[in-house]
Amino acid sequence: MQVIVKVKKIGGSMMARIPSEAVKELNLKENETVQLEVKKPKKSYFGALKGQIGEFTEADRLDSRL
Repeated sequence: MQVIVKVKKIGGSMMARIPSEAVKELNLKENETVQLEVKKPKKSYFGALKGQIGEFTEADRLDSRL
């Protein structure tokens, strides 16, 4: 199971909470040992500019500016 969580600073350490859905699915109990893979997810900027850029017009053509 893969989950994405935010980390929080606690003292000199960082803490990541395991969501209750994952706890239930994996039947985790307090003080059990688990294996974690830690990496930053890649950000997707798909659709970030949606609605902010108008339609392409003839005035936008490079050859019309020469």
